[in-house]
Amino acid sequence: MDEGTAGAAAAVPVGGEERLRRWRLALGGDGADGTGHEPAGRDAAMDRALSALYGGGGAGPDNGVEGGGREGGLGGSAPRAARWLGDIRTYFPSSVVQVMQRDAIDRLGLSALLLEPEMLEAVEADVHLVGTLLSLHRAMPETTRTTARAVVRTVAGRLERRLAARTRSAVTGALDRSARTSRPRHRDIDWDRTVRANLRNYLPEYRTVVPERLVGHGRAAHGVTKDIVLCVDQSGSMASSVVHAAVFGAVLASLRSVSTRLVVFDTSVVDLTEQLDDPVDVLFGTRLGGGTDINRALAYCQSRITRPAETVVVLISDLYEGGIRGEMLGRVAAMKKSGVQFVALLALSDEGAPAYDREHAAALAALGAPAFACTPDLFPEVMAAALEKRPLPVPEEPAGR
Repeated sequence: MDEGTAGAAAAVPVGGEERLRRWRLALGGDGADGTGHEPAGRDAAMDRALSALYGGGGAGPDNGVEGGGREGGLGGSAPRAARWLGDIRTYFPSSVVQVMQRDAIDRLGLSALLLEPEMLEAVEADVHLVGTLLSLHRAMPETTRTTARAVVRTVAGRLERRLAARTRSAVTGALDRSARTSRPRHRDIDWDRTVRANLRNYLPEYRTVVPERLVGHGRAAHGVTKDIVLCVDQSGSMASSVVHAAVFGAVLASLRSVSTRLVVFDTSVVDLTEQLDDPVDVLFGTRLGGGTDINRALAYCQSRITRPAETVVVLISDLYEGGIRGEMLGRVAAMKKSGVQFVALLALSDEGAPAYDREHAAALAALGAPAFACTPDLFPEVMAAALEKRPLPVPEEPAGR
């Protein structure tokens, strides 16, 4: 059963007629469903929307089918597909709509129809849709570009609102902690560390600790204290990671205490640092698809490092290398030896465990650079750990993988 179909029928558990109704919506109306239930009204409209996507192919959601079988299809008409997109947003919750949109793009080849403005105005904007638009944007007619940018800006803005405060807090906190002092001003005292450092001075009769030695956070310098390089694989499989990296790059670039560089690559390398003030410009500067040359990208990043001991390089890639493997690993080893903090992320997304080159991941781990997938919510803590030069919060891989 398709995820979107199952999701459409999901709700609180009930029995009897309601259970038959849901099975009928999940299975479709052919002779194999065995429910004997015939949808009517809103259910019939939902069934037609499901039939158009998960049926055997036909004229489309407006072909007159009255819930009598999965005979639909979206055809090649942008207006018809736009109406279908409007229907599913009416009948299904947003999370299910996003699944159905992805299924429609994958199963029915709707990518070309996304070049039509009326289609873009009807879709539910999410990270996956942005990835599809970015892969198509060089083929977009001029009439569609403005609408496409509006869709991308909506998603980027949503992500930035969700992630910006946590990222700024984690990074600035890490920079302050790295400047820890033993003579802090009162407002800069780290009370947790101060108490732990003075436990031997505990006075039981007063139930207190005498803070013989104060531990505090030093104030971060007004100038740039750390350099961050985001090196992002823009091959087609990394679309969601590219979207999140662009948003994080823009957030980091807004911090005066760090210098942020964003480099994207496939078989060529593009430095998008100058566009970091607007993640939408960054995203439309990418070119999803093509091959992968990690070695060339790392060579470029390495050439831009001027303060190795104060630099964090974050490679975001599934590690399927099309370049020279030995040189790639050699560059990582050389950067680490010079003092660079090197972080390898197999994905930067909420999509779960990614496919990746396990041999290259193991080789990086042997160099002291563990490679792991990272959710956007974990990324601020990863950056904070790298800036403080402490162990990274590597998620445990599920057993059996």
